[in-house]
Amino acid sequence: MLARTLMTTAVLLTLAHPAMAEEPLTTYKSLSPELALDLARASLGDCRSRGYQVTVAVVDRFGVTQVILRDRFAGAHTVSTASGKAWTAATFRTSTTELNAISQPGMMQAGIRNLPGTVIIGGGLIVEAGGSLVGAVGVSGAPGGDADEACARAGIDAIRDKLEF
Repeated sequence: MLARTLMTTAVLLTLAHPAMAEEPLTTYKSLSPELALDLARASLGDCRSRGYQVTVAVVDRFGVTQVILRDRFAGAHTVSTASGKAWTAATFRTSTTELNAISQPGMMQAGIRNLPGTVIIGGGLIVEAGGSLVGAVGVSGAPGGDADEACARAGIDAIRDKLEF
């Protein structure tokens, strides 16, 4: 009986150990509102220099919107599209161009296209600092996802030196 009790106690302690090893609090990096605005402005400026009227959305690491900038002649649909691209990139932790490539009809991941809120069109990129996801940017309104993505990438490049905080 004593041996059985000791064995049960040992098993329970072993099972409880991993839960005790986890830290009760987590720290993470986050974009400041000012840096998110700088990113949006740089992306918008790059698109303007190419002659595109777009909307730029920046979200935090959890997909919550921090900034939306819509150029004066960008279509009304570009606001929700840019926000959706940024949210999709952040929550899937990859670019929307990459998601587009791996979710074509007939592919194993095709179902992600049907998830509420996902926008799987090029133009959404993640923003990383020191190897950590800190947010994402989405651009909509340029003639094609590749052009949207080029503007988003230019915005990230413009703030790259500020990302290592």
